Amino acid sequence: MLYHVADGKRHAPVSCDLVTALQASVDLETETAKWGLGGEWPQDHPLPLPQWDTPRVALTLPTVEAYEELALTVELTVQQLISAHKYNTVGNFVRFYQAYKRSRETSLRHFYRGYKPVITEEHHTCVGLGIELLRRLSALDSRFPGLSNLLYLVSCEEAVDNADLYVSEDPDPRSTEKEHVLVALKLLIAGRPGILLLDPGYHVARVVTVMADEMYPHTGWFTQSKEGDSKKDYNYSFAPSKKYVIWRVREKRGLSPEKMSHSVIYIERPFKNAVNVAERRNLVYNFRSLLQRDTKGHLTAGIYFPISESGPNFFTIFYQENGSKRREKLNFNLFKNTDTNLDPGVARSITLCNKQLGLKEMGLSNLLHILAQIISDNGFISQVLSINQDIIDMADDN
Repeated sequence: MLYHVADGKRHAPVSCDLVTALQASVDLETETAKWGLGGEWPQDHPLPLPQWDTPRVALTLPTVEAYEELALTVELTVQQLISAHKYNTVGNFVRFYQAYKRSRETSLRHFYRGYKPVITEEHHTCVGLGIELLRRLSALDSRFPGLSNLLYLVSCEEAVDNADLYVSEDPDPRSTEKEHVLVALKLLIAGRPGILLLDPGYHVARVVTVMADEMYPHTGWFTQSKEGDSKKDYNYSFAPSKKYVIWRVREKRGLSPEKMSHSVIYIERPFKNAVNVAERRNLVYNFRSLLQRDTKGHLTAGIYFPISESGPNFFTIFYQENGSKRREKLNFNLFKNTDTNLDPGVARSITLCNKQLGLKEMGLSNLLHILAQIISDNGFISQVLSINQDIIDMADDN
C-alpha cells in the first residue's frame, strides 16, 4: 500500500496512476534539463545563440532486418506519443502572458530576456514532444542496449530560401532562427551510413530513414497529409557534406500551381539549448494552435489562429462529426465576457471540440475566454509582434 506523507503524517493512499504520473513528471524534468537554458545572449540579438554538443556516434546494426525491428518498435512509440499528447502552442503562450502581467513589467522585451520557458506534460510544442519522445524511447534500452545515449535532438531552420548555400558551411549562431526540433539517431546499417529522424511536432507518425546511398531502407517521398483537394508530400535527403538533411515539402492545393519549400536539419551535433532557443522563439511566434492527433498523425480536433494587430481577431475550430471534419471560423469577441450567451450552434461546436480534445468540462470555453483577453491586450500583442519581426529580420538572409 502506498501512502502520501506530509507534515510528518501518513495520509490517504496514493493511487498507482498518480505515482506513475509523478514519476513521469520527474523523468520529463530530468530529460528537459539536458536540453536546457544555456547559451550566450548578446544585447543586440533577439534570441539566445544556439549551442551544439559533441557529435553522437552511430548505432551499428549488422543487417537491414535488424534495423527493421528497431524501426518498427520506435514507430509504435512515436504513434503512441502523438495520440497521447496534443500539439499545443497555446498553453505556453498563456503562461507567458500571465507571468508577464504578474511581473508588472512594462517592457515585454526586457521581461522576455529574463523569462525561463517551461516544458510541462500538457503543453507540448515540438520541443516538449521531442523531449518526451526521448524519455519514452529510453525504455527501449533493455531491448536495444545503449539506444538512449545515442538519440538526440536536432535543430531545424524552416523555409530556407537557398538551401544549397545554407548547407555549404556550419550554421552561424548569429543568423539562424532554429525554430524547430526533431529527434535523430545516426545509423550504420551493414556498413552503410544513414540517420533515423522522428518529427512528432509536425505530426509525422512514422520513422523517416535517410540513407546516404538512398537505397532501402531509405524512405524517399511520402504523403504526409491529404484532405479534400489539398495534399502535402515530404522528402528527406542528405546534403553533400552529410552534416545536414534537406527536408523538401511539396504542396498542392486545388488548381493552384504546386509549391516546393526547403527546410534544413543540422544533424552533425545535438541541439544543446533547444529549450532556450526554439521553445523561447515559439513564445512570440505569430500563430498558435492546439491540436489533437490520432496514431497516424491525422488532425482530429483543435483550434488555431494568427496573432495580428489589425482587423477582427478570428480563430478556426475543427472537430469530427458523422465521419467528416467540420471547420468554423469564430470571433474571439464572442468569448470576451463569460456571461455572454453563445448561439446554440456555436455552443454545440465548442462542446464537441472540447470533448474530442480530451479537455475537462468547459475547458475549451475557459481557454477561449483567456485568449480573448490576451488578444485584446493591444500593448502586449504589439510587443509580441515586434519581437517576432526582429527574429524574422535576423534570419532573413536564410
